[in-house]
Amino acid sequence: MKLVDYHMNEAFDNAGLDLTKEQMVVLKKLDEQDGLNQNELAYLTYRNKSSLTRLLAKMESKKYIQRRQGKTDKRVNQVFLTEVGKGVYQKTRPVIKSLITKMERNISDQEKTEMIALLKRVQRNFEPLIDF
Repeated sequence: MKLVDYHMNEAFDNAGLDLTKEQMVVLKKLDEQDGLNQNELAYLTYRNKSSLTRLLAKMESKKYIQRRQGKTDKRVNQVFLTEVGKGVYQKTRPVIKSLITKMERNISDQEKTEMIALLKRVQRNFEPLIDF
């Protein structure tokens, strides 16, 4: 996976995007469901709360996201995409699509299906061990 991370970060750099893979994952989750609270976002991104807090602070300084106190519970922060964040996320889509095309080169549809099934099994094996 480090190899994929390296190439993804390099592709973002080449596209002029000030973004890491981890930040892109957060943007994607918020694009799917804006206004998630930090606990939900930590769970969905497989990050612990303290590392997510640091990541969000960096993203907030870049104006990609905005954190707001919950209306009913002031201890809970909800996270929202800003217009800047939405724009950056949209710019990642063709970069990711190109990277996926490169990764899938010379791999049959059957091999892709088998690999996805295998990786899902590995992921399920770890789920009982993940503590957020």
